[in-house]
Amino acid sequence: MKINTNIRKRYRVSNKVKKVASIDRYRLSISRTSKNISAQIIDDRKSITLLSASSVEKDFKSQNKINKTELSKIVAEKLAKKAQEKKIKKIFFDRGEYKYHGRVKIFADTLRKNGMEF
Repeated sequence: MKINTNIRKRYRVSNKVKKVASIDRYRLSISRTSKNISAQIIDDRKSITLLSASSVEKDFKSQNKINKTELSKIVAEKLAKKAQEKKIKKIFFDRGEYKYHGRVKIFADTLRKNGMEF
């Protein structure tokens, strides 16, 4: 079965993160489209999603005319707030197939400002 370039990139990055995963850290996986962005904190040992935040949720639909970078910041702040409630501070950042640039970088920087460590 032939796998395209984007899927190969995603597996390469995710597998590197999973190899160094330890007990005290979870993996933060990010996904973006041309209009939206979403992220989830995953426990790879149990294979469950602990937290998630997305720009498709009802909270964000009520806010009109927000550019994509501001939307990334808002989603990151919401995810960081949820993580603090569950006492999650240390994570591994799994950027998937995306370069650490633009909205992905803004998302990561906002998480760091709100107390997440990676």
